[in-house]
Amino acid sequence: MQLLFIADPLASFKIYKDTTFAMMREAQRRGHTITVCGPQDVSWQRGGKVTARVRDIVLTGHPEAWYTEAPVRTAVLADFGAVLMRKDPPFDSEYFYATHMLEQAERDGARVFNKPRALRDHPEKLAIMEFPQFIGPTLVTRDPADIRSFHAEHKDIILKPLDGMGGMGIFRVGPDGLNLGSIIETLNKDGAESVMVQKFLPQISEGDKRVLIIGGKPVPYCLARIPQGTEVRGNLAAGGKGVARPLSERDWEIGNALGPILQARGLLLAGVDVIGDCVTEINVTSPTCFQEIFDQTGCDVAALFIDALEAALASPAP
Repeated sequence: MQLLFIADPLASFKIYKDTTFAMMREAQRRGHTITVCGPQDVSWQRGGKVTARVRDIVLTGHPEAWYTEAPVRTAVLADFGAVLMRKDPPFDSEYFYATHMLEQAERDGARVFNKPRALRDHPEKLAIMEFPQFIGPTLVTRDPADIRSFHAEHKDIILKPLDGMGGMGIFRVGPDGLNLGSIIETLNKDGAESVMVQKFLPQISEGDKRVLIIGGKPVPYCLARIPQGTEVRGNLAAGGKGVARPLSERDWEIGNALGPILQARGLLLAGVDVIGDCVTEINVTSPTCFQEIFDQTGCDVAALFIDALEAALASPAP
């Protein structure tokens, strides 16, 4: 089967930890062929099917020159066995338009994972508000007065933009309220942009856990991203240390409750972030941590993912 990965440039991959690379490696091991392109390579002309300028690649197994590639060619997305949307955030206008193009490709007959409509309709930070039983005190607002009231009530808070990734733009404000006004101005932009505000969870010192959901089922191990030094963020991109752990009883409860819901919406893979007992985000664009979990526990997350992909492809398209 030929798989098309829509992803960031291959030159940007850090293959020792890249989840998309792990997916490719496992797929090739099973005899599937790998093709790549970026969202900018996808096009749709009147009266035609959605196409892309793609490159067929072969993974070499070498750490430096880790792939060989064939010349660029134009291909119809519906001609691939599956299309995997693995472009990293931010979820900007171009990402939004890409989901529309991929949805048209689905109408052409393509099988796309995660489902484009699900990507578009499932904002990663806002999505947690649907599950109040699993989250801590949280507010989404454009109103600076609401933010100040939330801080007055909860004293120690986290503020973040709705479109950030990798810990970008996250601020903590303690009981003294130091710099709260400046942070509101930075994130809120005079009421132009919404801000998510959450009660600070001191359990972050034990790690921001990434619980992976594949095919509606939680992976038995999570990766706890532990803040280092004076940093409040556990994100690996912000210098956090990744420690793989078995799921706790609460992690299993969360994963088993959310998994079937996410799968039914067309989300083959999701990454649920948990601090202490509380869900803080539900990542669906390009969840990571496959290789870190495998390296530390031997749990082959990439194999679980390709198993789920093959099973989904064996079923009729919803």
